[in-house]
Amino acid sequence: MYLAAKRLHGALAGKVLTRSDLRVPRYATADLTGRAVLDVTPRGKHLLTRIEGGLTLHSHLKMDGAWRIFTAGQRWSGGPAHQIRAILGTADRTAVGYRLPVLELLRTADEPRAVGHLGPDLLGPDWDPGLALENLLRDPARPLGEALLDQRNLAGIGNVYKSELCFLLRVTPWLPVGALPAEHAAGLPALAQRLLEANRDRPARNTTGRREQNLFVYGRAPRPCLRCGTPVKVADQGDGSRERPTYWCPACQWGPAPPPYPAELRGSRPRPTN
Repeated sequence: MYLAAKRLHGALAGKVLTRSDLRVPRYATADLTGRAVLDVTPRGKHLLTRIEGGLTLHSHLKMDGAWRIFTAGQRWSGGPAHQIRAILGTADRTAVGYRLPVLELLRTADEPRAVGHLGPDLLGPDWDPGLALENLLRDPARPLGEALLDQRNLAGIGNVYKSELCFLLRVTPWLPVGALPAEHAAGLPALAQRLLEANRDRPARNTTGRREQNLFVYGRAPRPCLRCGTPVKVADQGDGSRERPTYWCPACQWGPAPPPYPAELRGSRPRPTN
């Protein structure tokens, strides 16, 4: 989300909107033309586009949404026209939001209503590793993977980083948070922050430090683990709202785990994730 915000900020910030089209019934008559875009700020997985006059356009991409930037005269691509939810245009750039499941126009002063529930942001000025750890440990029986995905604990971790962090900690995503060894728990927030910080400007996430292989386990079932050679496994793990494909090495990672996907599904392309 940091990279998406950076691109939007670079395209729109400091410029006056010459086109505004919010294709959501509630805001269909809203007209932002003539107002300058002040900045685009990420907050966890949320995007806050602040606009002159005390307004903020709040969006969230979830699994399938995307903001695309186009130059004047460039053909738009990103999906069929009926999937476009927002258009913000300036004299030389146009930002088009496709399949945005969350899109709302609110007063900038009311931003806490949209993002106030989030925990400390791993890439934000409010990052607080102590508070993040306190939030994670609040429910010691909760599986670690679910706790990491809960944006109320710490904001910014998606399904890829969840799987990769658990691999680096050598525990499965189903291990109860309270069973995480004390030294691992203490270092978890800093490790997560380092991973996201290292990848904040990269279009392709890399957790291995290797050029030939970006990720240790995510999307790699049933290929061999890069550490021990054991076939990587995949199974669904719920986060309270939906199931997510979760990858782990059964030899390198300690802790409980469910049965893997059926053989015919192993190695299939992982579903899109944030």
